[in-house]
Amino acid sequence: MKIPRFHIKKMDIFITKTFLSNLMGTFFICLFIFIMQLLWMWVDDFVEKGLDMAVLAKFFAYGSITLVSQSLPLAILLAALMTFGNFGERLELLSMKAAGISLLRIMAPLVICCSILCGVSFYFQNVISPYAQMKLYTMMYSIKQSSPESEIPEGIFYDNIEGYNIYVEHKDKETGMLHNVIIYDMSSGFENSNIILSDSAEIINTSDEKLMIMAMYSGEQFSNLTDQQIEKKNRPYRRETFSRKEVIIKIDGGFEMKDADFIKSNAASKNIKELGRDIDSLKLSNDSVGKQNWKGAVRSTYKAKINFTKNDSTQMKRNDTYNVNVDSVYNIATKHSKIVWKRAQLNKIKQLKVDYEIKNNIMHSLDKDLNRHKISWWEKFTLSLGCLIFFFIGAPLGAIVRKGGLGYPVLISVATFILYYIFSTSGAKLAREGEWHAWYGAWLSTMVLAPLGAFFTYQANRDSGIFNKDSIKAFFGTLFAIPEKRHITIKEVVIEDPDYSKDSLILKELHEEARLYKKKNRLNKLPSIRNIFFGNEDTQLKSFNEKYEKLIEEMGNSKDRKVIMLLNEFPVLEIKAVSSPFKRAWMNIFSLILFPLGIIIYLRAVRFRIRLMKDLVTIETNTYRIINILKKQNLI
Repeated sequence: MKIPRFHIKKMDIFITKTFLSNLMGTFFICLFIFIMQLLWMWVDDFVEKGLDMAVLAKFFAYGSITLVSQSLPLAILLAALMTFGNFGERLELLSMKAAGISLLRIMAPLVICCSILCGVSFYFQNVISPYAQMKLYTMMYSIKQSSPESEIPEGIFYDNIEGYNIYVEHKDKETGMLHNVIIYDMSSGFENSNIILSDSAEIINTSDEKLMIMAMYSGEQFSNLTDQQIEKKNRPYRRETFSRKEVIIKIDGGFEMKDADFIKSNAASKNIKELGRDIDSLKLSNDSVGKQNWKGAVRSTYKAKINFTKNDSTQMKRNDTYNVNVDSVYNIATKHSKIVWKRAQLNKIKQLKVDYEIKNNIMHSLDKDLNRHKISWWEKFTLSLGCLIFFFIGAPLGAIVRKGGLGYPVLISVATFILYYIFSTSGAKLAREGEWHAWYGAWLSTMVLAPLGAFFTYQANRDSGIFNKDSIKAFFGTLFAIPEKRHITIKEVVIEDPDYSKDSLILKELHEEARLYKKKNRLNKLPSIRNIFFGNEDTQLKSFNEKYEKLIEEMGNSKDRKVIMLLNEFPVLEIKAVSSPFKRAWMNIFSLILFPLGIIIYLRAVRFRIRLMKDLVTIETNTYRIINILKKQNLI
């Protein structure tokens, strides 16, 4: 038996070249957007730093490398939409299908191409991106630490200048003046600290950017005096009032790359091997800390010991400790001892509460760090697989929409990426906080989008018009029980006129059948769960609808305007109004088990039941009206 081989054809080369040319453009567009987003996040730290072009070039280079894994899936989605949208718009896709080539065969070379891109994305995330992330974070930290005087914020104490704590109530952006300034000068040690208060101040940097001079106006200075030989509890201070005073502060004004050792603990700067090793280490460390905290909690909470004094009725020696029955000792103790014990135990409980809260926060922080490593480990695979999933969303959607260019593709891409971003960030956040398992949070967006891609591919392969205007209208009409209107017009050429005598008899039969059906099925009451989820097809209503529609079709050949106008008032029946929504029994049972879905289907059935009741009443009324019209026109 020969194994069929995949032969590269000119069509495959044409499709691949078209896709790759679109991918090159969309990739750089997406990468540029993500870089601008990164720059926007850090623009406040770049302002007034005096950074040269070499530093900015490195920043953009490292940022671009780290954003490749995020830009590539979105670029593939947009390129696939544009490629197949252009094929559909130029009728090239129709020509391929007319030649007997299925959509899956048309997509085959691009599936191989996107699989290769998945491997490239994985290589970037596992090898290149961790190194770039470490360099990028180090550079960001170094930029933030350079020229710290330009970052003094309003309304909070700023302590990024070593030995100083500065508070500024208001900054005038036009003049550069600082108002209501407080400086805690601890550069000479805490014992020799100075406190300087002023109404206003301005900052002057020296040319070498090594010193920052703060010219302060209308203020006071308080200084500790530690040189005098007096008791520590009576420490004096010196108070000085000034109209103008200059405070010289040493700063590091130039940009200097800091040591990257402290960044290495970040999960984003590690590859899979390092993450796996650190996850095991963090698990052991967290378990050890948790066990120690548990032992401490048990030891301090469940082993009660009583210290007796000589005033107790038991006459025990002072400071002797015994394991005894607490209730019996408490009952024979003096009133004063009871009060002392209550206060002591209350203080102990408060201390234990604070201790437990501190330990809980520490454990939460440790678990959060562990979860970050787990999420980062899983994201190496999910982001890479996202390239293939986004292709299976973009290619079928492009084939269905059949719109090229950047209009519809950009709109659909943005909507899809927003959906992906919401599920991705929400899952990662819940997993990071320990609400979900790390693997579930990391794979949530993939689990949502993968079925979506499979559904679009299936529909596109069947040439389904799910985004067709009529299909969308029919879907919402079926979902919300929106009645469909008839559009019957007088025909210019009629081959066979209606047999009005025969039709009048059928109208009477329909009138009676509609009345009996309402009475039998009690449509004025709520439907039973059994009929909706376990019932069979309503053959009576189906038979009634076939006879009803056949009559409408036959009488539509009438040349009488009044008859045609009345026929348009006859409703279009929904034959599944009182039966199970799905053809297969297991799907109906499954929808009942899914609690929210079952309620939605039941409420939908109630809405259809009310609509069917109104439609049958309309049919009863209109059947006699049309018979009367036929009599007046002497047609019967």
